[in-house]
Formats: sequence, C-alpha cells, structure tokens
Amino acid sequence: MATSASASLSKAVKQQYMELPQGDKVQAMYIWIDGTGEGLRCKTRTLDFEPKSIEDLPEWNFDGSSTYQSEGSNSDMYLVPSAIFRDPFRKDPNKLVLCEVLKYNRKPAETNLRITCKKVMDMVEEQHPWFGMEQEYTILGTDGHPFGWPSNGFPGPQGPYYCGVGADKAYGRDIVEAHYRACLYAGVQICGTNAEVMPAQWEFQVGPCEGINMGDHLWVARFILHRVCEDFGVVASFDPKPIPGNWNGAGCHTNFSTKEMREDGGLKAIEDSIEKLGKRHQYHIRAYDPKGGLDNARRLTGHHETSNIDEFSAGVANRGASIRIPRNVGQEKRGYFEDRRPSANCDPYAVIEALIRTCLLNEEGDEPADY
Repeated sequence: MATSASASLSKAVKQQYMELPQGDKVQAMYIWIDGTGEGLRCKTRTLDFEPKSIEDLPEWNFDGSSTYQSEGSNSDMYLVPSAIFRDPFRKDPNKLVLCEVLKYNRKPAETNLRITCKKVMDMVEEQHPWFGMEQEYTILGTDGHPFGWPSNGFPGPQGPYYCGVGADKAYGRDIVEAHYRACLYAGVQICGTNAEVMPAQWEFQVGPCEGINMGDHLWVARFILHRVCEDFGVVASFDPKPIPGNWNGAGCHTNFSTKEMREDGGLKAIEDSIEKLGKRHQYHIRAYDPKGGLDNARRLTGHHETSNIDEFSAGVANRGASIRIPRNVGQEKRGYFEDRRPSANCDPYAVIEALIRTCLLNEEGDEPADY
C-alpha cells in the first residue's frame, strides 16, 4: 500500500511541540478554493486575539499565479473571510477560516461561486431553504490505487461492503472516525457517516443547513477530510467514477426543502419543484460538476444506482431516478426531495444555487438569470 513519506514522520515527536503553550497568540488557517474549482489551498497567520466572528478577521492575500487563478505579472489575489470554525488540528483557541477569493480589481475569481450563491440565497431567505448533502469519496493510496485493494487485482464483487463491518468489508474506518470527530469539534454540521457500496468508498452527510451555510460547511468538511488523510498518508478522492467497470461511482446527493414543503400538504410544493426541474435538466447537469457535465457522464449511466445523464426522471424510493422522493415523504405528504444528480466533486455553492433558481425563482431556459 503506497502511503506518503510524511505519514512515516513521528507523530509523537510532533505532539511534543503541539503541546507547547502559545501565549496569547492565535493561529488562523485561511482556506480557499483554487482555480480548478475542486482543489483547496490554505495558509496560516498569527493573530494577537481570538476572533469571535468573521468581522474580527483581517483580509489577506496570496499568489494566484501558483493556484491557477492569475498570471505572474499581476498575481496578488484577496482572501475575504466568509466563515469561521474551530481548528481540530491545532485545537482551541485556533481557527479555520473559509475565504472567498477576489481578483486584483475586487471582482470575484472565476471559481468563487459563493458570491452569487449568497445573493440568490438572500433573495429567498423568508422561504427558509434547508439542504443536506451526502458526500461520497474514495480512499486511495498515493499511487492512486484504492486503499486495501489487492495490488494487482480486485476485491470480491460489490454486495458485502455497504455499511459493512469487519476487516474484509470496511477499508479505512480509522480515517472515517477521525474525520467525524474532527468535524464535530470544528462545528461542522456533520450528521452521519457510512461505508459505501464499493470497497474503500465512504460517505459522510452534512446538514440540515440553511442557505449559504450548506456550501460553507461542506467545503470545510472536505478540507478536514483532506487534512486527516494527509496525516494517515493516504488520499481522499472525489472523482465521480474512480474505478471504471462494474463498480459504483461517487455522488453528492442533495436533499432540499423549503418551509412550505416541510409543512402539512407540502408534497404539492415538492411536486411543483420536481416539474420545474424536469424542464431544466441540462442546466442542472452543467451546474452539477466542475467540468460542465463531463465528469458526471462517466457516472450517470443508468446503472449502479444512477439515472441516465440524458434523461430526467423522478419517483418514490427510486434510486435509479434523477429525483427521489423518500417513501416516508410520500406517506406523510410533506418533507423534502433528493436530487441524485450532483457528482462527488461538485461545487455545493453551484448545486444549491441552481436548485433555488429553478425551484423558487422560477427561472427557465439554459442560462441563469442576472439579478
């Protein structure tokens, strides 16, 4: 099993230093999405006080020419603090700070999708949109081979691994447990976890989160996962189809409801939203992975619990549909629905913005409206 060289460094020696007092200083790790729309970057600064809110945190900058975000001749980009969390790696009073990225002219960077998402969320805040996202991922060695798989072959076929227990069924549970506890410490709204259908594939769920918080909490949960995997010397992959062939892909199923949907008789509002989504399928497919649908084309084949990328479908308890209405929602006539189309490497800001635009702002056509 190929693990990173860093993983073999003595964690006990490091712990000696991490236990040293830090006086009245605070370390704030600024986190941002890079120019790929998938990768995360971070760097740390010292503060003379413990920040209690976003307003307490200073803006910062970085070299965008090294993150696929600018040219070397004009490379300074701004980091604007947007959400603050406790730091589970350095512990209190230290902080994780999720940032938006602005260009030299203070316009949003191309992969700063938070800024328009926030604008759209503010327009519908009285409808109290709630989201829950189910983030699937695959644990890989540093050589790209799935964790725990035979070096020159495959494990047994899918069947025993989903929610599996035992060394021959659950591959890498230590990472899952460490990530879960780190998220709880940080204040991320993580609400569950389970082993997935393919061995070395796992899922964690974040939510329910209202509005823009969904994107903030999922991105920070992803960052924490990458850092936990770094400590263990392995890699977390959000590739929607990491292993070709008869193996499940990885998605980020998105559950959505409004106040109206959650109240008695809310099934009517759910069905109305699904009808609107059916008329705008291609727009959503483009928004649901960072390559405009190309990544999802490998996953949404109509097999392995997915719908076909070219067709829209909906059904109660149907995991082969684009949209699933949970069985208890169909029975109680209120609740939420699940959009099963977003890929594991989607930008949650893009996904939840698209849902609001279509379902609540009643947009039509292939392009988003400009407000």
